Amino acid sequence: MKKGNAWFIIVNPTSGNNFVAKRKKKTLALLKNLDAPYKVYFTEYRGHEEFLVLKGVSEGYTNFISVGGDGTLHHVTNGALKQQIIPPEEIKIGVIPVGTGNDWIKNNNIPKNTEKAIEIINNNRTTRLDIGKTICNDKIHYFNILVGIGYDSFVVEKSEQHKKYGKSAYLIASILGVINFRKSKMRFTFNDESFSASSLMSIVGLGKYCGSGMRLTHEADAQDGLFDITLVKDISVLSLFFNINKLYNGKLNTHKKVDVHKTNKISIEVIDQSNPSIEADGELIGTGGFMVELLPQALCFIVGNPA
Repeated sequence: MKKGNAWFIIVNPTSGNNFVAKRKKKTLALLKNLDAPYKVYFTEYRGHEEFLVLKGVSEGYTNFISVGGDGTLHHVTNGALKQQIIPPEEIKIGVIPVGTGNDWIKNNNIPKNTEKAIEIINNNRTTRLDIGKTICNDKIHYFNILVGIGYDSFVVEKSEQHKKYGKSAYLIASILGVINFRKSKMRFTFNDESFSASSLMSIVGLGKYCGSGMRLTHEADAQDGLFDITLVKDISVLSLFFNINKLYNGKLNTHKKVDVHKTNKISIEVIDQSNPSIEADGELIGTGGFMVELLPQALCFIVGNPA
């Protein structure tokens, strides 16, 4: 039986360097400001969100709230699209951000303040957004912001190994990248053409912001039916650091060794002996090459008013 306007709330207690776990009582108290009935579940392991979405749908819920960061929303989105009980078009997702990066909310005008985020959910301004579907290592993953291979995924991988340092983990991983990261030779196929190049980093994006505020895609828009592709080619990590301002001001595309494209489908094949990691929305999803296609207006989200 459908639960009407009731919310199935999925909370990741480890988000924001255990921010939720430390403020559990306050977080639960603030949820009482929602204008509809709700049920709360806490994740117990990475990817548990997908099982919880399936549980919610099987109980008749179609409205979900992701309480966490970009990784939490990533898994909620995967749960919504992988379940086969109801059409994904019937699902609505709201977000209460408590993570460390929170780039999806920057793309969709949602404040980090919990009380204001709940107000936006109560206002119920919805829009349908494009979602990316990637196939790597014979597995399907969906993403809201981007999928990347190269230096960005190396940093994600190393920051996971140093997450005990909190927000400093990303800085530590970036420095390690200057010392240890090696580029890969890749073949790119999209828009009826194929070419090979040495690549420091290759990004397939739906949102302008990623990596705690970086802008690796220049004009990404999750409603235009196209990915923004950023190919950082034969450039050293050290040179990238000397251009670090371009990673944050949206002008990375102006570097002479950076190519940008738009497409709705792309294949990236690693053609040397390297086996680089792949990350989607800051979550490691595999290694080697992958294929990506765009699913137009695949899911309904609650978003803030345009700035």
